[in-house]
Amino acid sequence: MQPAFSVIFLTTLIGMGQGLFLAIYTEQVYSVLNVLEKNSSNEFYSLASAVSLALLILGLIASIFHLGRPERAWRAASMWRTSWLSREVIVLPTVMGLIFIYGIVHFMGWNLTIMTVGTVAIDLTLIIGAITTLAVFSLYIATGMIYACLKFLQEWHSPLTVINYLLLGSASGFIMATLIASYKQPELISFFAGWSIMLLVLAFIFRMASLMRNKRLRPKSTVQTAIGVRHNKIKQKSMGFMGGSMNTRDFFHGQTRLFLKSIKMIFLIMVFAIPLAMMIISLFEPSLAVLVIASASIYIGLLAERWYFFAEGNHPQNIYYQMIS
Repeated sequence: MQPAFSVIFLTTLIGMGQGLFLAIYTEQVYSVLNVLEKNSSNEFYSLASAVSLALLILGLIASIFHLGRPERAWRAASMWRTSWLSREVIVLPTVMGLIFIYGIVHFMGWNLTIMTVGTVAIDLTLIIGAITTLAVFSLYIATGMIYACLKFLQEWHSPLTVINYLLLGSASGFIMATLIASYKQPELISFFAGWSIMLLVLAFIFRMASLMRNKRLRPKSTVQTAIGVRHNKIKQKSMGFMGGSMNTRDFFHGQTRLFLKSIKMIFLIMVFAIPLAMMIISLFEPSLAVLVIASASIYIGLLAERWYFFAEGNHPQNIYYQMIS
């Protein structure tokens, strides 16, 4: 498929924003359960929430450039019963609204204790965060299923698509949380870095599984099945268009195999190798420069990874339209 940069920016930005919220809420739950020493300030939570919300807003803005008629964007929500895209359109602003409320409650210091379970005090932000977490996971699923539900695109039609969206977004968000912690809560760097390392390793395992799976795929359609002639020496001499068409532009990336291999190597290094090395360093010698490198590397790498993901989707029509006479 031809990668659309608006969708690439949308999925990477909202993925990081969602992951950032999951990071700070995970830390809050650990603190409430006394697994971690309670050091985090309302200022840290509100700042991280603001950054998370900003990433989501930027992703939403990027998506506008993918619309032919932006003024009709609201209609995308009308098919929520059957369309994963409609569900994403509904859940995304819901997540944004909940993160905004979560951040405001922390910023204003409205941490009212709702109930106490044993020695654990459950306050208002903990309940809002739990609801937001469910919405965030729903958004990850909806975004991934937009592509995973397409049976005719074998490369995308797999549970690995949803898992990779979840793990890559979460890993990038936890790395961003580590960067923010270095500014506001240095004592939390090791916590977020440890989670980042675990998520990066898991993301690498599942992304490699996806690459290996797709490498073994074979097209279900052939030129023979298209024209109903069973002969093993049929050759296509023309793509069927004198000057190209939407079929030849929007359903094929037009790049060489060498270019694809280069993009794959770039994203494997920038999404996994460099951030993993930086996070390990942060466990022992944390520094702002190291964390900036990790955050910049994983995001740039995710842009390449998402480009490769879309380019790897081989639409069946490409069997018939890529031959130039």
